[in-house]
Amino acid sequence: MAGCLAFGFIAGLTDERLTIDQTTRAFLLVGVLGAFTTFSTFSFETVELLRSGETTAALMNAGGQLLLGLVAMFGGFLGGKAL
Repeated sequence: MAGCLAFGFIAGLTDERLTIDQTTRAFLLVGVLGAFTTFSTFSFETVELLRSGETTAALMNAGGQLLLGLVAMFGGFLGGKAL
C-alpha cells in the first residue's frame, strides 16, 4: 500500500504542478516504484492460500489488496495534486 500511495502521490504531483520530463517521470514511477511494488508477492501469497484450501482467505486477500491499492493510489494522486 505504501508503494501505491507513493506512486499516486508522485503521479499527481508531476501531473501538472511539478513539471519534469517524461523520461524522469517514467523512471520514478515505472522503474523505481514499479520495482518496489512487485505483483509477485501478492500473487504468491494468494496462490499459497488457494493451495492450502483457504479459498475465502485467498479471495479476501486478492479483493482487499486490489481495493486498498486503488484507494491508496487515488489518495496519493489527490494529495500530490493538492500541493
